[in-house]
Amino acid sequence: MAETTNLSIRIDRNLKDEADRIFNALGMNLTTAITVFVRQVVRQKKIPFEIALDTDESKGVSLRDAMLASERIWQNSVQNGTDRMTSEEIDAEIKAARVERKARRASI
Repeated sequence: MAETTNLSIRIDRNLKDEADRIFNALGMNLTTAITVFVRQVVRQKKIPFEIALDTDESKGVSLRDAMLASERIWQNSVQNGTDRMTSEEIDAEIKAARVERKARRASI
């Protein structure tokens, strides 16, 4: 099992809650979704969907576009076998990383 690390980000509460609902409907949690996204970035060496300014700046990215991008990321992860980690496996890796980090800090 690969060594893991923690990632801490700040995000708007409503955006996170909406993302949680969408990812739960897709059968994953936010951590898994972010992991899938990062794996695709590394694999493809680019953002795995188009990022562009909308001609009407007030619109932003549509929910439909976001859902399509999420589905493409998920399909790519299935093709590459990166979708197989359960939330329990992810949690176990996070816990192990915390134990390792605590041990490293104690030895300093």
